[in-house]
Amino acid sequence: MDWRSFSSFRHFTGEVEETQRAILNTQIKTHQNIYEISASYQLTPRCSVSAFVPVLESTRNQKYPPTGVYDIAGIGDMIVGAQAWVLRPPAENGGNIALSVGLKLPTGLSNGMGTGTLKGVTQKYVADQSIQPGDGTWGFTLCTQAYKTTYFRTTAYFQGSWLFNPADTSGVPTFRSQPGEGIMSATDQYLFRGGLSRHVPEVRGLAASFGGRMEGIPVRDAFGKSDGFRRPGYIISIDPGIQYAYRHSILSVNGPWAIQRNRRASVTDLANGTHGDAAFADYAVIVGLTHSF
Repeated sequence: MDWRSFSSFRHFTGEVEETQRAILNTQIKTHQNIYEISASYQLTPRCSVSAFVPVLESTRNQKYPPTGVYDIAGIGDMIVGAQAWVLRPPAENGGNIALSVGLKLPTGLSNGMGTGTLKGVTQKYVADQSIQPGDGTWGFTLCTQAYKTTYFRTTAYFQGSWLFNPADTSGVPTFRSQPGEGIMSATDQYLFRGGLSRHVPEVRGLAASFGGRMEGIPVRDAFGKSDGFRRPGYIISIDPGIQYAYRHSILSVNGPWAIQRNRRASVTDLANGTHGDAAFADYAVIVGLTHSF
């Protein structure tokens, strides 16, 4: 089980923060709790199969029409997949690489609605794309993870994943009037993180880690078109963490802190000669609990 929580409120256009939004109190604040329940079955020492079920809970105070406070919660798009280690664990050389592939199922809520006011009319409107639990399209993932024992009993680690969404749009309408932004885009997503981890001396089962993290949405997807409304961009963070292992359970806590944020121009921005903004968080809290039976 994993839990991730953050609050976004700092608006960026490109790498420039729109500090006047906070001064004028026009910033949009979004708070999200993302839960992921997963199960993995070890077929052999090298190979396993897994299933991931994400659940998202969001609150967004939207200050531009339709104005309102939107509360959306629901199951996201599930992923089922398989993973294989290159070497049979435990690796004698103190390092190994795993490769995995997954199929994203269109199980997520993609058209959640909330109450808003537009031109004096208060009614139900489709919530913003950023707080929809899923996009309701088929996709697939490619992931890798690797580790290698280095000097001073320190372990170097790396994780990378890319979610491919070949569909052009999700088919869900937006409230936007800019040309080409009437439908939500079905976007790719990526995550890369790496760093060093070491056992804490004199404390059995406790380890500390420090590294970097980059995650975001590309301007154009790797496959298919990239029409519709999206907020492409990325966030780069330092990523400190701790991990405690006891018997068959592992508890991990990470606190990535943003050092760079960039809201890139989307396909529709480039076509319209504009450059939209996006709100980013300063930090996130990520807690994971793993138990082996």
